[in-house]
Amino acid sequence: MRKKWVISLWVVFWMSGCSGLTVNPTSTLFAFQATPTQPTMATATNVPTKTAQPSPTSIPQPVVWLDASLPEGLLDQIAQQNMLESDSQKEKANMWLEPTTSEKAQVTWVFALVVPFPSLTEQVNFDQLRDWWQGYPDEQALPIFVTENTAKSLEPILGKFSSLYVMVKDQEELLDAVWAVRDALAIVPFEQLEPRWKVIPLKDQSPISNQFEVESYPLAIHYRWNTASIGGVNLNFPKLTSNRDKDQLTVLVMTGVTALVRATAVRMEQKGMTYPGEAIGDWLREADLTHISNEVSFSPRCPDPKMDPYPLIFCSKPEYIELLDSVDTNIIDLTGNHGVDWGRDALSFSLELYRSRGWFYFAAGENLAEAREAVLVEHNGNRFAFIGCNPAGPAYIWAGEDFGGVAPCDYTWIQQRIRQLRDEGYLVIFTFQYFETYRHWVEEFERQDFRKPADAGAVIVSGSQAHHPMAMEFYGESFIHYGLGNLFFDQMWVDTVTIPEGTRKEFIDRHVFYNGRHISTELLTAYLEDYSRPRPMSPSERYDFLKAIFTAAGWGPYNP
Repeated sequence: MRKKWVISLWVVFWMSGCSGLTVNPTSTLFAFQATPTQPTMATATNVPTKTAQPSPTSIPQPVVWLDASLPEGLLDQIAQQNMLESDSQKEKANMWLEPTTSEKAQVTWVFALVVPFPSLTEQVNFDQLRDWWQGYPDEQALPIFVTENTAKSLEPILGKFSSLYVMVKDQEELLDAVWAVRDALAIVPFEQLEPRWKVIPLKDQSPISNQFEVESYPLAIHYRWNTASIGGVNLNFPKLTSNRDKDQLTVLVMTGVTALVRATAVRMEQKGMTYPGEAIGDWLREADLTHISNEVSFSPRCPDPKMDPYPLIFCSKPEYIELLDSVDTNIIDLTGNHGVDWGRDALSFSLELYRSRGWFYFAAGENLAEAREAVLVEHNGNRFAFIGCNPAGPAYIWAGEDFGGVAPCDYTWIQQRIRQLRDEGYLVIFTFQYFETYRHWVEEFERQDFRKPADAGAVIVSGSQAHHPMAMEFYGESFIHYGLGNLFFDQMWVDTVTIPEGTRKEFIDRHVFYNGRHISTELLTAYLEDYSRPRPMSPSERYDFLKAIFTAAGWGPYNP
């Protein structure tokens, strides 16, 4: 059913509630019916005549032309606003959307340069990308996959595309087509991002970052309404919204093992409480939500630390929490199996430290009910539920009905609770303190247990237990990372105890959520130094590390 808009000459076009117009993949005209205003009387004194009013039949009908090369999401947005479709002759239009500068933009559409998640491609120069797009030879050139609409939409920034490097695919087959090649690029609208894509920054700007500056980003197209004169009347068009709204974005970083004990604590005593976080602190501080898996409780009775790797009875001095303060921690994961090493009083003392700072904590508590229940967090309209458990024990660490401890794994209860939280609109983040291993690859028994919360609806399942980083997988709608490795922990005794060098390699997972969806995961990589201080990996270290991890994940083979 077609509906016409009725407007007054000085009033904006109103948007009513009926939707459903489909925009055809051709240039389209939309017509609006205008109705004249009531006559306006002169108010000045000694003026003998009324203000002249135009005749209703003399008012030109405003007609809008929309080019089919506009992004599909933008066309769909306009189509939902009850506009009357007309013919497709641009000459009849007196209003249209056209590209403009960011300063004059009324709406901006953001695109992302992406590669398959297991690709080792990390950087692309924008000038190079434009040359490849236009078909200029380059020995480093990669194929670029796009949909037909995206190819047309990008012409104002990239120019006409050449079929030499640009491959046009239907939306439904785009992701699989690029994954089949792996060493290939794609360009997608921001609203079509999903975790199987890895986003490549351009000119130091990434649209999945909460530090994103759209004015400096080359794959953003700015549009404005251009309105021709309609009988001397200026009309305001319906406001259009960008496909990227910073107020709907949440960045969560998740980390592996933190244990402020032994040699790490010695270095903190020697070099300052915040020393371990100096090199990677910005990664943690820039997130909206910063997750720390703290395995060891604080205690005012904790003695001075020693460098010796043994015994494995751990506590942290209360002042060590300054390190966690310095990296803007706000989510504490307590699935670890050393939380009651120094007694349940130390756990209670730690929980009070977290509460006094307004931090959320989960997977441990003053009793079993508190330990196993999810903690609920909301940010920018994204609703999260953090929940976790420890199947590894030892049994004395587990909470009981009337005493504190860590949550054991009751998989039936966990799956029921995750389903309930999912149905209530929460993005469920599940963490394990699983059985420890020192390898990259994943065994079948691990897959079976990690997939249980994913089957119930958890969007992220993360292994907090692994001192040695492990592989990951996409499973259904979930991202499972079986082990992130250490964060702040001293495992560097490669020559003196049977600790492999891999314990110095670390993942920090940066998960990005938008409008209630998990849209991206970035793998940040660090290398432990001085028994306490992780630093960002060099490009060559990162390349070798990711190659090994992706191979273990079954995404190889990779070239030597």
